[in-house]
Order: sequence, then C-alpha cells, then structure tokens
Amino acid sequence: MLVDGRIVAVKKSKMVDESQIEQFINEVVILSQVNHRNVVKLLGCCLETDVPLLVSEFIPNGTLSDRLHNQTNEFPISLNMRLQIATEVAGALP
Repeated sequence: MLVDGRIVAVKKSKMVDESQIEQFINEVVILSQVNHRNVVKLLGCCLETDVPLLVSEFIPNGTLSDRLHNQTNEFPISLNMRLQIATEVAGALP
C-alpha cells in the first residue's frame, strides 16, 4: 500500500542475471508509455534490490489472462470481445 492509500501490486523476478537488466530497463520504458484501460499502469520500479521490482496498479478481479483462459459463466468473453481487446491493446503499444 502506498502512502496515499492506493493498493499496488509488486512483481519480483525469481532471478535476474546481468544480461537481463538491460532487457528489464527496456520493458520498463515501454510499459511506462502505455496508457490503456486493458493494461495495468506501471507506477514505478526499483533497481536497488537484488532483483528488479515492478510496481503497478492492483487489479482485484485478476488479470486479463485469467479472464481469457479461466472463463466462468459469470462473465463469459465472446470471440468478438477478445478480438476487440487484443486490437485495442496492440494499438496502445508504442
């Protein structure tokens, strides 16, 4: 939880070697440029730990991957909706 009361998600890699640090930094740059309703917002990162940490907004209802692959009768996602989500997310990438 942040000082302002927002709940966040922290993603920690299991292990990172030196060759992956540059790839991680590039990923942070790209994620920080994406602003879309179907993509969680990257709030920050920490490089001062043994492995890099990503801090993003917390989504209480699970991930988009959960919704697409573990469907329930509560909120089924049609093929058209899946294609629309994929198209919008692809369009949001820099």
